Amino acid sequence: MAVASARYSIGIFRRRHGDSASALAESESSSCSFPARTEWPSHLSTTFHSRSCCKRLGGRMNSLPDIGDFNGEKVPTPILDLVGNPIHLKNLSIKELKQLADEIRYELSFISSKSDYSLRASLAVVDLTIALHYVFHAPVDKLLWDTGEQTYAHKMLTGRRSLMHTLRKKGGLSGYTSRSESDYDAFGAAHGCNSVSAGLGMAIARDCKGSWERVVTIISNESTMAGQSYEAMSNAGYLDSNMIVILNDSRNSLHPKLDEGSKTSINALSSTLSKLQSSKSFRRLREAAKGVTKKIGMGMHELAAKVDEYARGMLGPSGSTLFEELGLYYIGPVDGHNIEDLISVLQEVASLDSMGPVLVHVITKGNLVADVNQKNEVSTTQPEVPVNFHPRSYTDYLVEALVMETEEDKDIVTVHAGSVMEPSLRLLQEKFPDNFFDVGMAEQHAVTFSAGLSCGGLKPFCIIPSALLQRTYSQVVHDVDQQKLPVRFAISNAGLAGGNGPVQSGAFDITFMSCLPNMVVMAPSNEGELVDMVATAAHYDDGPICFRYPSGAVDRTDNFIRSGLPLEGRSAEGQS
Repeated sequence: MAVASARYSIGIFRRRHGDSASALAESESSSCSFPARTEWPSHLSTTFHSRSCCKRLGGRMNSLPDIGDFNGEKVPTPILDLVGNPIHLKNLSIKELKQLADEIRYELSFISSKSDYSLRASLAVVDLTIALHYVFHAPVDKLLWDTGEQTYAHKMLTGRRSLMHTLRKKGGLSGYTSRSESDYDAFGAAHGCNSVSAGLGMAIARDCKGSWERVVTIISNESTMAGQSYEAMSNAGYLDSNMIVILNDSRNSLHPKLDEGSKTSINALSSTLSKLQSSKSFRRLREAAKGVTKKIGMGMHELAAKVDEYARGMLGPSGSTLFEELGLYYIGPVDGHNIEDLISVLQEVASLDSMGPVLVHVITKGNLVADVNQKNEVSTTQPEVPVNFHPRSYTDYLVEALVMETEEDKDIVTVHAGSVMEPSLRLLQEKFPDNFFDVGMAEQHAVTFSAGLSCGGLKPFCIIPSALLQRTYSQVVHDVDQQKLPVRFAISNAGLAGGNGPVQSGAFDITFMSCLPNMVVMAPSNEGELVDMVATAAHYDDGPICFRYPSGAVDRTDNFIRSGLPLEGRSAEGQS
């Protein structure tokens, strides 16, 4: 056994022999330090210094925000001020952890009020983030996030709180997890649906090397719209390697009628059942029962498996048996805002060895930001702007041009793919609900779905962000271009994406779309040409056609949009 000592701000970190241990980091954020001696197996005796956890930013780490980072009054955060890295959570009481969650939400709300981007997704997972870092031992244990917008509490707890004012700015923190930014970011997250695949790869690599670290992936509602998530979970069930998948269910749905209907309920019974499902004794009893029925005979084993499936299906929420069919042991639902329950379930799951992949279903509230803003009374008012000034984006001009074309031709339909829908697109959806299809983060499906619409005699406009169009290339080539189907691609967020970082930049679409033999490629130089290109695409039926446009505001003060004029001389032989 190797013995290491550490100095950290809150409490003394205690571990039993044989338990996993976290990488110790020296915190310089607090004047009250306690000596501690921690023991763990010698092959994991590497010490992670806090300065190595902010690699790309020159190691600038501190638990306290830099003075002058924000203007205005901020709610006091006494516990958060003492948390420089996750090891400082280990000896906090449940009451203190709850207070820490409130303080993180207060600070995130304050940051959001001083910026032009929403932190709603991160506010919903504050309790879950604290529980994960309390139970597991990053960066030795691997935490992989599917959605970058949910990771800001994670960034604050892993030594980057003082740099949160640089979030999504040049030279500052990335808006997503980044391996080059911190050792606590096990994998880069930006385009979604990749965490289970990457996590499974890490789990298999761990098994091959004979190490023991835990792998935890956190997926969201949006992630479950993409096929890669299910491909990865199916493969995880087949390979039967130990890993944990956390489904953060924020109760969002693409279908408005489902949003209005019944939701998965969280109550004392469901909480008790989740703890029972995750307990080591229950899991071992279940495995022992499987072994007994196998010895009796395959018929008895199959019957017992069916009884188990039906029983768990009746006790669990709708759809829970889907994950069981994929080979993941389902636990849930768990209240995502009850830290005590979260810690209890995660500790049981973390203690399980050789039990294969597990999915923990966690229910969170996506609208938590409103309640927090009321409690902490942090002002969320934006700087006053003239009443007659309404900055318009290229998407606004696209939508108004589509409205004009759809009013003239009822065969025009819009297919939207991606995790975020801009407000103007929602207005288009409301105006033409029967001509608008939002498929979420299912871009590959969106392309082939549009091809099918075209085969059926409709005129689909398929709106996909440039960075996400990259993973649809096989469908674009085989399902659209080779068949010369008139699908109109509106490629949004083209070009450099600024604060969204390199993964969200759309720098390659011109190259990979222009090399297709039947594709017409267009790029407007201003909003007027964009309107004309919408009209051109609406009247072009000889094959696929695409046009790209950037994000951001248009530099003009009037709101007048003229009718589009189809461009002349555009063909697949002479691409624009």
